[in-house]
Amino acid sequence: MSAVPYTIRLAVAEDVEAVRAIRNAAIRDTTALWTGVELTPEAAQEWLQEHLERDAMLVAEIDGVVVGYAGFGTWRVKEGYRYTVDDSIYLSPQAQGRGIGRALLEQLIVLARDAGKRVMIADIEAGNTGSIVLHERLGFEKVGTIREVGTKFDRWLDLTILSLDLSRSPGEGSSAAS
Repeated sequence: MSAVPYTIRLAVAEDVEAVRAIRNAAIRDTTALWTGVELTPEAAQEWLQEHLERDAMLVAEIDGVVVGYAGFGTWRVKEGYRYTVDDSIYLSPQAQGRGIGRALLEQLIVLARDAGKRVMIADIEAGNTGSIVLHERLGFEKVGTIREVGTKFDRWLDLTILSLDLSRSPGEGSSAAS
């Protein structure tokens, strides 16, 4: 794997089509998103705008082309959960295996802390070991796995839930490997 220079920055409205393409590919081709309904241009614009208003979306670029994104959103809608967010990280195939996902997640954690959030949750399809390991390396702790809680592609899926205490400094109280 050769190092390819990339840039990570806050997303802007003009990133909507690139982000939509990456998200729709994940909807179409993977079990990462448990839906078969792709984002329309209008829905993608509304979804991205919600993230932009909260400074809650980053994109990664290689040579000026968006190759990945990471964002955090409301984990549950009731006000008691207002300090808890969930994360999403998606990369185009050419961006995978280059450390871009880790860099996006590291910066996303900083954004969530700066926004005053307390806990970040990662809900990951249990077979996605790469994403689970990435989260664990950054200090997320496995809370548990719920068996056969969702379906996609005519099969039952398990959900692994991980949690990161954002009130702790990176590495504090964590046994995560680096």
